[in-house]
Amino acid sequence: QWPNSLDENHLELSWEVAHEPSYSGPVVVGNRVFTTETEKKKNEVVYAYDKITGEELWRTEWEGAMTVPFFAASNGSWIRATPACDGETLYVAGMCDVLYALNCETGDTKWHVDFKKRFDSPMPAFGFASSPLVHGDAIFVQAGGGFIKLNKTTGETLWRVAVNGGGMFGSAFSSPVMTTLENKNILLVQTRKSLKGIDPLTGEEMWSQDIEAFRGMNILTPTVHDGTIFTSAHSGRSQLWRHTGQSPSLEEIWSGKSQAYMSSPVVITGHLYLHLRNQRIVCINLETGEENWRTTPFGKYQSMAVLDDKILALDETGELLLIRANPNKFDLIDRRRIAENNTWGHIAVSKNQIFIRRLDGLAVYNWK
Repeated sequence: QWPNSLDENHLELSWEVAHEPSYSGPVVVGNRVFTTETEKKKNEVVYAYDKITGEELWRTEWEGAMTVPFFAASNGSWIRATPACDGETLYVAGMCDVLYALNCETGDTKWHVDFKKRFDSPMPAFGFASSPLVHGDAIFVQAGGGFIKLNKTTGETLWRVAVNGGGMFGSAFSSPVMTTLENKNILLVQTRKSLKGIDPLTGEEMWSQDIEAFRGMNILTPTVHDGTIFTSAHSGRSQLWRHTGQSPSLEEIWSGKSQAYMSSPVVITGHLYLHLRNQRIVCINLETGEENWRTTPFGKYQSMAVLDDKILALDETGELLLIRANPNKFDLIDRRRIAENNTWGHIAVSKNQIFIRRLDGLAVYNWK
């Protein structure tokens, strides 16, 4: 259980290490934690640390930094996607539309793919932002101007679908999800313009639903609950969908005016807790679509982790909130300034440890 306090008597700094910037969230597997950085605006670097002691176990780097368009420069040009891991291999997406498969024990490169060269696709204007998804013997990525299934052992392309041209308006922000709907395994793939259901074996598009968003800013990971799918987009709407039978599109169950932006929600006992574009946190009844409550502003972005009825929410300013999930009111248990530098990377929790990627380093805290 998480304590009811975030003060230093209950949440104590264990170790920290300085790093250059990254938006990737830390990844914890076994006794290791992995993090990334963009070094000197030139190289991308991956580090492995002992999660208890903070000892550096290895580092691997490649040349591959890029610069995003001027109108997005305030968001930085450093590595974005959080890696994926199957326990033996760490799959790291680099900004220049590359994917590296690294040995978790040694950091050695098993294989890598440059999707621009493989598919003659353009550089994604905002970099490779979508996280890879590992499932079975395959890895799925939204890269190379489409959605791609690779053999996770060799990097061989098994299929490429939902081809959109990439570049400025094609490269995805959202990450794919494997789920079960109507007793079938299905991949939920949110492109810049639509939400698609893809057969994970064949790549066949089972259905597609247009999702309204300003300049294609469909960023949230699709959220599945009880056979339904929740989406919310910049300048669009919050919507709950279901698919039935052989329909080529989705049925809208309800829609609301709440607009999310970058922060994916969490669901607890039929209620969705979501950080909005206007910086408020909102609680939505998933059955009816009604808002139970909304707060005053809390930062531009929040990453959330859940244990039982408690939510840890970290905003980009370095403030950590401990919230009790309560459909009747916003129940803030505690709050603490945990970092002075920005914290855009997704929070990670492993047993009694919390891992926070600041723009200037990685900090690890212990619950007490």
